[in-house]
Amino acid sequence: MSSTNSKLTRVADNIRILSAAMVEKAKSGHPGGSMGGADFMTVLYTEFLRYDPDNTSYPYRDRFFLDPGHMSPMLYSTLSLAGYYTTEDLQSLRQWGSVTPGHPEVDFARGVENTSGPLGQGHAMALGAAIAERFLAARFGEWMAHKTYAYISDGAVEEEISQGVGRIAGHLGLSNFIMYYDSNNIQLSTKVDEVMTENVAMKYEAWGWNVLSVDGHNINEIREALVAANSETERPTLIIGRTVMGKGAKGPAGESFEDKVSTHGQPLTAAGADFAATVKNLGGDPNDPFAVFSESREAFSERREALRAWASRQAEVEKTWRAEHGDLARKLDMFLSGRLPEIDYKSIEVKAGVATRAASAAVLGVFAETIENMIVASADLSNSDKTDGFLKKTKAFTKGDFSGKFFQAGVSELTMACVANGMALHGGVIPACGTFFVFSDYMKPAVRLSALMRLHVIYIWTHDSFRVGEDGPTHQPIEHEAQIRLMEHLRNHHDERSMVVLRPADGDETVMAWKLAVEEQRPVALVLSRQNIKSLPALGASRREEAAQVAKGGYVVLDSAKPEVVMVATGSEVSTLVEGAELLAAEGIAVRVVNVPSEGLFRDQPRSYQESVLPVGVVRYGLTSGLPVNLMGLVGEKGMIHGLDHFGYSAPYTVLDEKFGYNGKTVAEEVKKLLGK
Repeated sequence: MSSTNSKLTRVADNIRILSAAMVEKAKSGHPGGSMGGADFMTVLYTEFLRYDPDNTSYPYRDRFFLDPGHMSPMLYSTLSLAGYYTTEDLQSLRQWGSVTPGHPEVDFARGVENTSGPLGQGHAMALGAAIAERFLAARFGEWMAHKTYAYISDGAVEEEISQGVGRIAGHLGLSNFIMYYDSNNIQLSTKVDEVMTENVAMKYEAWGWNVLSVDGHNINEIREALVAANSETERPTLIIGRTVMGKGAKGPAGESFEDKVSTHGQPLTAAGADFAATVKNLGGDPNDPFAVFSESREAFSERREALRAWASRQAEVEKTWRAEHGDLARKLDMFLSGRLPEIDYKSIEVKAGVATRAASAAVLGVFAETIENMIVASADLSNSDKTDGFLKKTKAFTKGDFSGKFFQAGVSELTMACVANGMALHGGVIPACGTFFVFSDYMKPAVRLSALMRLHVIYIWTHDSFRVGEDGPTHQPIEHEAQIRLMEHLRNHHDERSMVVLRPADGDETVMAWKLAVEEQRPVALVLSRQNIKSLPALGASRREEAAQVAKGGYVVLDSAKPEVVMVATGSEVSTLVEGAELLAAEGIAVRVVNVPSEGLFRDQPRSYQESVLPVGVVRYGLTSGLPVNLMGLVGEKGMIHGLDHFGYSAPYTVLDEKFGYNGKTVAEEVKKLLGK
């Protein structure tokens, strides 16, 4: 073994000890996989991954996405050797207030590129970052080219999302995407061959990948595979590393404790192994398991200097490019800063009485020509979710050509949403993805991570209610609005509301909702109608100007002096309330109609504003096309909410409106009953 390889093996053993020690101290975690993956991490971080050690947010750095978040000890240990975590940080694994949570949470300053959620999402986000890199390089040049590395486990291969990632990356020929598959035949409760016997290599080859197999503990083979992967120009690369779970683990009698299911998800001692014997076997001091080997210090010190030299060369290349391409440089700065161009939202033409999905298409057509770093995706529904309003002004990505701005995801909603998260994590682009609202069920895990990471991803969900009609109950979202609005009530560790959900009430409000969506710096969901909606009346100002109040989350759309009842709704139900209000007014009943497209934004307004819209002491009536709980926080227990407690039926939506009581007449009758008239 060469002296370099011998040194790197010592570094890998150091990572193994640190990983096991972290879990041992926490009395919780997953040591085995981290111990098995240490060799690949060592080679990647000491010889291949390019980043600026003094500016971890450098936009043209290579990215590393960890998919199996339970292997966080491996990542934290590696990054501690690189200088981004202290010994105290490692000793605080999984503890309150620590920077080393059980599953990594995005932290660019410390080199963590993604929040590792349920298995599969990590490498799907990596795919999104790889697409974003190609998008930017197509516009500004290959001088900024960089690689995206992903680390996956057997679990991620088993998760269905791997199908979408494999298909898309191969189809687009993303040679900048390099994935390492830690194949150790062990998972949490079984051996892998008890549940999976497929030929993974052949599967990825069929998708158009360059597939390489190595001994995952052989430094030379790992290095050669990474060299080959970096030289590939036509295909993404999968490196299959055959590794040993719990590499180096020893039992009480000195016996090997490797290759055991028991070391996957608990401390080594809890699995029956001997921690001290394991540390000693790996060349460490059982009395000081958090010690850093001299070989580790040397290897990472040398790498740090090499990276600084690389970053300096990159800075010179960029400086020269900027001097020669002033206009492009200004555009690049705009992309990276998140600044938006000036857009005259008043001039966007939307016909009266159209479906909000059609109004959305009109806005997207304008965005396609004005927001140059916006990427819109659709899960094979662009002509139905009306994201084709964007597509008609650009073109879809194809292998070798990322000059367009549309991502045809195919029928894979979860993969599409994860890819959008990865694009947002990469930076420099604004991702939006569209499909039917009912299919948000497939996307919830990714939406949750969007909210947890507070990423600027825009979700375009159309066909928002039972008014999908003839498609029947399988395609009619009933409970979905309640589910997604729960995300508006969640806050992150910084007490920031995680997400905005907007269900606009007409075409004008859709335009202004889109304005808010692109200006926000967190996830935004636009929930849009399939059917046409009667435009709301204007109270004095133009309807478009009034619709700008969408930014407040809720506002009055129809009023009268001293209202006897306040009627509340979102989306298409608001116009139904207006119809009911007109009938009630004819009988001398004073009514206020309130539109609340986003309860989250509404609750962020001063209490004085909230009470000016929903006055205390006035009885309230709510109308929702979903579960009554959608409006419970706005109407209260003393009011009445007309909603659904059942699935829909297959019939024209006008018939369903009549059968379910979604019309002005029913509204008026129920309000009079509520008022005792």
